[in-house]
Amino acid sequence: MPKRIHLVAGILSMLCLATFFLWTIMAELFGSHAAIVQLKSLIVSPGLWIMIPAIAATGASGMWVGKSRKGRLVDAKKKRMPIIAANGLLVLVPCALTLHRWAAAGAFDSAFYGVQAVELIAGGINFTLMVLNARDGLRISRARQR
Repeated sequence: MPKRIHLVAGILSMLCLATFFLWTIMAELFGSHAAIVQLKSLIVSPGLWIMIPAIAATGASGMWVGKSRKGRLVDAKKKRMPIIAANGLLVLVPCALTLHRWAAAGAFDSAFYGVQAVELIAGGINFTLMVLNARDGLRISRARQR
């Protein structure tokens, strides 16, 4: 069961992050200020209410599944997860809340776009780390099946 939770939560968290990232870029390039306001609102709620528990479930189930496992790939996954969590809690969530508040107030200034750039960079880093963890998880699963 923890392996299934890990798989589903990991996929869900990656899908959330990818969706936020891609829709942000689309709204910024092609959308109106009203579209950006709506997107920022949706990212905060229900977006964060889905993604934060999914990432937490991924980390917790991953620690459970990996507690008895050893190896280079397991160690790499365990090293990436605190970075993903810290980046999410210390950068992505505050950026999302700030951008939501500023967008709702119509404050589309250089500060807004600076924080937006930070959010996109941090989101890209987290997505990359999540993809690396997924890749290593698939490799671990294949090795255990042999």
